[in-house]
Amino acid sequence: MMRVLIVLVMLVCGSYSHLYAQKIDQIDRPEEWVSTLMGTDSKVSFSNGNTYPAIAVPWGMNFWSPQTGKMGDGWMYSYAADKIRGFKQTHQPSPWMNDYGQFSIMPGSHRPVIDQDQRASWFSHKSETAKPYYYSVYLADADVTTEITPTERAAIFRFTFSESDSSFISIDAFDRGSEVKFIPEENKIIGYSSRYSRGKYENFRNYFVIYFDKDVEFTKIWKDSVFQAGDVQEANANHTGAIVGFKTKRGDVVNMRVASSFISYDQAELNLKRELTNKDFDQVKREAKDLWHKILSRVKVAGGTHDQIKTFYSCLYRTVLFPNKLYEINEQDEIIHWSPYNGKVLSGRMFAGTGFWDTFRALYPFLNLVYPEINVEMQEGLVNAYKEGGWLPEWSSPGYANIMVGNNSASVVSDAFIKGLRGYDIETLYEALLKGANNEGPMTAVGRAGAPYYVELGYVPYDVKINESAARSLEYAYDDFAIYQLAKALNKPKADIDLYRKRSQNYKHLFDPQTGLMRGKNKDGSFQTPFNPFKWGDAFTEGNSWHYTWSVFHDVEGLARLMGGHQSFVNKLDSVFTLPPIYDESYYRGVIHEIREMQVANMGQYAHGNQPIQHMIYLYNYAGQPWKTQHWVRETMDRMYTPYPDGYCGDEDNGQTSAWYVFSALGFYPVCPATNEYILGAPLFEKAEVNLPNGKTISIQANNNGKDNRYVQELNLNGRAHKKNFLTHETLLNGATIDFRMGSEPNKSRGVDPAAFPYSLTIEMEKE
Repeated sequence: MMRVLIVLVMLVCGSYSHLYAQKIDQIDRPEEWVSTLMGTDSKVSFSNGNTYPAIAVPWGMNFWSPQTGKMGDGWMYSYAADKIRGFKQTHQPSPWMNDYGQFSIMPGSHRPVIDQDQRASWFSHKSETAKPYYYSVYLADADVTTEITPTERAAIFRFTFSESDSSFISIDAFDRGSEVKFIPEENKIIGYSSRYSRGKYENFRNYFVIYFDKDVEFTKIWKDSVFQAGDVQEANANHTGAIVGFKTKRGDVVNMRVASSFISYDQAELNLKRELTNKDFDQVKREAKDLWHKILSRVKVAGGTHDQIKTFYSCLYRTVLFPNKLYEINEQDEIIHWSPYNGKVLSGRMFAGTGFWDTFRALYPFLNLVYPEINVEMQEGLVNAYKEGGWLPEWSSPGYANIMVGNNSASVVSDAFIKGLRGYDIETLYEALLKGANNEGPMTAVGRAGAPYYVELGYVPYDVKINESAARSLEYAYDDFAIYQLAKALNKPKADIDLYRKRSQNYKHLFDPQTGLMRGKNKDGSFQTPFNPFKWGDAFTEGNSWHYTWSVFHDVEGLARLMGGHQSFVNKLDSVFTLPPIYDESYYRGVIHEIREMQVANMGQYAHGNQPIQHMIYLYNYAGQPWKTQHWVRETMDRMYTPYPDGYCGDEDNGQTSAWYVFSALGFYPVCPATNEYILGAPLFEKAEVNLPNGKTISIQANNNGKDNRYVQELNLNGRAHKKNFLTHETLLNGATIDFRMGSEPNKSRGVDPAAFPYSLTIEMEKE
């Protein structure tokens, strides 16, 4: 009998595995392929994505998420958790940044309680449905099913209760200053949360309004963990909340409508009326689903396995979540926003919730190609940020956040204009770039920390008490290149153009010919000693010299020459994968999660879980060995991404790590934003189609593609042989038919001629 059972198990498992390995020829509803749980099995010490199941519409002002973590914990949802504490309105870009303006909703039955641990309820993923446009879960202790569906600034909850004289819904407005008020004649709660995690903001409040479609039988208002006595119907304190109760029979449904505003109660009410009037739960769900279908259908893939397609659309979902819209529409149909930069309510658009150190690399280039209309809005938001705060943000959460390095707003602004985006005040943005490039800002993550040293010496010295000096210097040099490119595009004075082109070669100051790596340099021109290329942090940011040496996006040819030529450069690239994953964590006084994620990946020093090295795989194209790019791109996609809760190999980071996958799966990647080139890799699917908003289509075919056929044998572009190792933005924008022929062995004669290599500043200068 046991033998029969074993055989049956083997047959079932084998069939299941075969099913998931079969190629799928057509996808009609991409939104149904999204796993919002991808990357949610994470913790502080080890990240598999650090994501949460955002219930939202693309770029919406408000998201919702089940909350398994404690109030104020950045890790709001953990797949490994077994209890839900509430359903939180969130604007959180990542657990490391935490949240702002958050409040939560939680249904229950029997005895209303204030304590978040006592009101938490057991749940199971077996009774959880998580879609971008819809979430449902059964709360076992409460014996209540909760459903949520979103709009940009509002949502409808649908609670299915059991039989009880005291079914209830708790509203927790969180601590650090909040208010709640029950208005019985309208079955309505209003309140605000003024909680935030980073920055110092004036007049910051997230005002919310909540309506119930069932008469409220009882209320309990509390503040600072104490229920208010008598008929008190409002509270204003450090931490407030409200409980509204109902008599229910088993199966009774209570619908709850909720909207919020950063401007006022009246605006929150207006947001609710605009987005929810005369709509029931199912209609809002259908509209949210249709919107996700429209956005995700810009890119269609086929000829991949179940897991590959699910991973692709789960990643695409992440690329269109952040940054959040921070703007609203007033009664006069005017676009307005509360400004995180001066605390005023002003006209125009505003966005928040992104870190350019992460997202300049692939997320913004992806928007510029596939969703340019939203980045036009985002550029307008940057204009307003500069006018209202005096500087461009590098991390907005929602205003200036003092974290990470670089001045990569230069890349985000320049790439958008160079890729053809128009309709916003580029002259003001250019002014903002020059200010940021030459001055220290009000905090180290705004403007350029060490700017006087950089302007004088061409680098930020290691020994002047400015941390991560080499990383800053390398990123400043690239950012100067982005400004140089924009200055040319805007026909700025020759002095501007020449200055920023010259400064973009400052990376050379940090190249150590003895080790062939980038190295911190002291003010007197000597290199830092001792030097350990495996030391994380110190002169670098969340990485070591092996990671940051490749941060010369704009002049790979120049870097290759410093290393001794193309073959030496390739040998150095190879070393990243052949070296053991050793590390020196002494700067951090402990092993940070990024180190551990590199160590366990079994890819040597390659640390795909963090951003600095993610482009490095594509650099073989600049030295005549594109087949090595093809090998490692496919290896990374196959091994480092899955559509499951442990699906990422590090922080997802606001769409960047997802955008890497989406680009790479299509077969090309923007190594150097602020140029018009995409560097070729190895497409993952047999077929892909990108439907551009200008009505043109990019059609990608990969004949003979498969798990073992990862190498490009031939490439035709619009019916003609394409010999180069890159595609141009103009070619794609005009509509393109790209035909790859794939094989199991490298074609070592294609892409080897220097004429096929992508752009490098050194080559441009030599042609003049």
